[in-house]
This record gives sequence, C-alpha cells and structure tokens, in this order.
Amino acid sequence: MDPRKVLLVIVIVFGVIFSIVAMSSMFITIEAGHRGVLFRPFGGGIQVDESYQPGFQVIAPWNTMYVYDVRLQEQAEVMDVLSNNGLSIKVDISVRYKPMDEMIGYIHNTVGSDFLAKIIIPEVRSATRKVIGKYTPEQLYSSKREVIQSEIIESTKDILNKNHLLLDAILIRSVELPLTIREAIERKLKQEQESQEYAFRIEKETKEAERKRIEAKGIQDFQTIVSEGISDKLLKWKGIEATQDLAKSPNAKVVVIGSGKDGLPIILGGDK
Repeated sequence: MDPRKVLLVIVIVFGVIFSIVAMSSMFITIEAGHRGVLFRPFGGGIQVDESYQPGFQVIAPWNTMYVYDVRLQEQAEVMDVLSNNGLSIKVDISVRYKPMDEMIGYIHNTVGSDFLAKIIIPEVRSATRKVIGKYTPEQLYSSKREVIQSEIIESTKDILNKNHLLLDAILIRSVELPLTIREAIERKLKQEQESQEYAFRIEKETKEAERKRIEAKGIQDFQTIVSEGISDKLLKWKGIEATQDLAKSPNAKVVVIGSGKDGLPIILGGDK
C-alpha cells in the first residue's frame, strides 16, 4: 500500500479519536443538586466568582469542569471524649453539612473537594471535646444533649463560614458511659423519680384533706344557719299547714283541735 495512504489513514483515525475525546470533554451534564466550577488553563485558572447551574453545559475541550454536590449531606462520627471529671465517654454524633452554593469556586480554590475531612470533621471534633468537657456524665446521659448540640454548632460556626461551609445540625445519637457509672446514674434517676412521685402523692392527699375540711365546715355552717332559723312559732305554723292539708284529704279521720303538744291538732284515724 502506498505509504502516503497509510499515513493518511493513521491521521484520520487519530483525528476521529481526538474528536471523540474532545467532544466528550466539551459536553457536560450537571445533575440536580450539584454545581460546577470551571478551570481554564489558558485563561486565568479557576473561576472563583462563578458557579455553573445544573443542566447541559458546553465548554472548550482544554478546560475542565469540577462538579460539587451542594445538597445537604450527613456524616457519622464516633469519638472518645472526657467529661469535666476526667471520665472517658464514647459519643456517637451525626454531622449534617453542605457547601455554600455560590461559593463553590472559592472552596475549590482554597480547600478542594475534600473539605469534609480537612475542615468540617476536625473542627467538629475539637468543638465537641471542648463543649462536652464542661459537663458531668449525668448531664450528658440525661438532660443536656440539646444544649451541647447548640454549643458545638455555635463554636464551629465562624470557622466554617469563613471557609464557605454550612453546618446544619449536630445530633448526638448516643452517649456510652462505663457500666458502673451508667448503673449509678440510673439508680439516682430512679430515686429522684420515686421522690417526686412521693411528693406528688403527699400534695394530693393534703389537697384532698383540705377539700374535706372545707366541705365539713360548709355542712356545719349550713346546719347552724338552719337550726338558728327554725323557731317554735315556725314549727307550729308548719304543723297547722300540714293539718289543714290532711283535713282536706278524702280519707276518713277525726281531728281533735288543741289536744296535741303545744296546742297542735291531733289527727285520729285514716281509713279510706
């Protein structure tokens, strides 16, 4: 075969390969929840002040597009920390974080894609040790988790913002204490609960006794008022009224006027 034709075929093959490679690097699809950072080797390097939105992007074949996940992400960490009395505690925490969408160029230029390992985790670990070191094992085990979480976020906020990173939440998933300490804390909590229950029962019984005293006093006052309001004349008058009502009854009877006690009539008989 003619050497010139062989050379031409080789050139064409390499041209096709180069075109395929070039076209594959020219057309970039950025998925939802991601942002792109463009690197121009012949035009100023990284574009720190510009990020590319999700969608189809066309770039020059000699440029490079770095794609970052800007969605909220989570990382679990298990740490050994010391309480304020020097007791070793194992803490299992969950870190929720994300890079700032519009600052991807600066992150890529100063930290790179490994910002979790370089910035977030070291800062969270340092803040966690510092914050937990202020509390007792009992506080960590029972009532102070939300406060500790907020203090860790507050402690790391400035340095993360400086590096264009957001710490959405710190969640303490578990606190593991030595068995003897945990059992002692649980006994103490149980005793406190029983004490509170006993105090509640005493308060309830005291209120019930007070209620009964007030009720008895009310009955006594009522009886006093009633007894003071009933006189002999009133009783005679009520007797007369009752005699009149009975006398009007169709039943057969004998009424003896003035023969009863205190001059009240006496009703004899009652047959129909």
